[in-house]
Amino acid sequence: MTRNLDVSRDLYSTAQQYLAGGVSSDARRTTGVPLYVDRAQGARLWDVDGNAYIDYVLGQGPALLGHCPPEVVEAISAQAARGMVYSAQHAAEVRVAERLCAMVPSAERVRFNTVGSEAVHAALRLARGFTGRSRILKFEGHYHGWLDPVLYSVHPALDLAGPADAPVAVPGTAGQQEGHGEDLIVCPWNDLDTLTRLMDRYGAEIAAVIAEPVLCNTGAILPDPGYLQAVRKLCDRHGSLMIFDEIITGFRLAPGGAQEYLGITPDLSVFGKAMAGGMQVSALVGKAAVMDHISTGKVAHAGTFNSQPVGIAAAEATLRVLDERREEVYGTLFARGSALMEGIRAEAEKAGVPLLVDGPGPVFQTYFTDAGAVRDYRDFAATDRAKMARLHAALLDRGVNMVPRGLWFLSTAHTESDIAATVDAFAGALRAL
Repeated sequence: MTRNLDVSRDLYSTAQQYLAGGVSSDARRTTGVPLYVDRAQGARLWDVDGNAYIDYVLGQGPALLGHCPPEVVEAISAQAARGMVYSAQHAAEVRVAERLCAMVPSAERVRFNTVGSEAVHAALRLARGFTGRSRILKFEGHYHGWLDPVLYSVHPALDLAGPADAPVAVPGTAGQQEGHGEDLIVCPWNDLDTLTRLMDRYGAEIAAVIAEPVLCNTGAILPDPGYLQAVRKLCDRHGSLMIFDEIITGFRLAPGGAQEYLGITPDLSVFGKAMAGGMQVSALVGKAAVMDHISTGKVAHAGTFNSQPVGIAAAEATLRVLDERREEVYGTLFARGSALMEGIRAEAEKAGVPLLVDGPGPVFQTYFTDAGAVRDYRDFAATDRAKMARLHAALLDRGVNMVPRGLWFLSTAHTESDIAATVDAFAGALRAL
């Protein structure tokens, strides 16, 4: 099957003259023609050529309620008519902060930002200011934004990454300041022995351990049973803060995020994406004893667009739905995700294709591999990612849009008929490979 992409090709040709690389984010780079969206509604996208897609990218996760949910659209429209930027406080940010503190286990105080990278930067600065320490322990394969201090060892080439039980900090781009890597300690995910050894050696220097509680930027990898509990104990033993990067998992797995879903309370957490249904809002939340270092001015935190009123209006409307209709929302997300996972597994088995389908359900990953599990970045790197890219292209031709690396996001707008149509498209895509 082949889509008509005449208008998209013309746009891309022009874009390459004016946009660096022809796109506005490296995540949209492609060997072919990028997806040029004309509009989105519910669980669907329509491109500029009139092709329709069942969408499982959902803006890389934010559209948890589907595209353009009426409650959120109405809130945005009403606030835009009242003002789009104040550089002053307003009532809605107080209401949203209060709701966050009620919903999220780690939230006793809140500060707003615009995007996830900013919130992570604020969390790390706060951890260093609170502890008086400089080093951060991060996990290989985990992504915490594109800023210099943390863009290390996300998807490093294995010939540069060092031994599996002693990864080295591999910078993610040219132009990073070399000194930032000296403050990072990189640990393999789901390897408690290595983590214990590193914490015992460097614990007195480590301000914080930061992690995606479910690793969604490298597959959709759950922590091993008891792993995060052990991380919590190690942080407490060594006086290091525990930070959860819930930019993806926040509000997707439970009203209180992955920390509610997994039963672990960190000291600080960052949220974004699904928090505002598609508007650019992120939040740093945490325990009062830590966050009050911002309250007193000891740790600086500022931003012209922090708590920007239109974004906060979207967050208020989104969080109200997630909180007050939680049984309906999360029942739908898990049911639809489970049904799609089972359907994909069944089609792969029929086709005799070695495919692993894994994840919580509201977000999950497909991997081309003979392995029975993917537990960390090295396992992910051993999967057939080139074949996954071909599957992505074959699915687009059949009207299904997933994240190119094999990640799938569900929304409450996906219906049972959407799931059935997606499974049929997946079967056709497998036959086309």
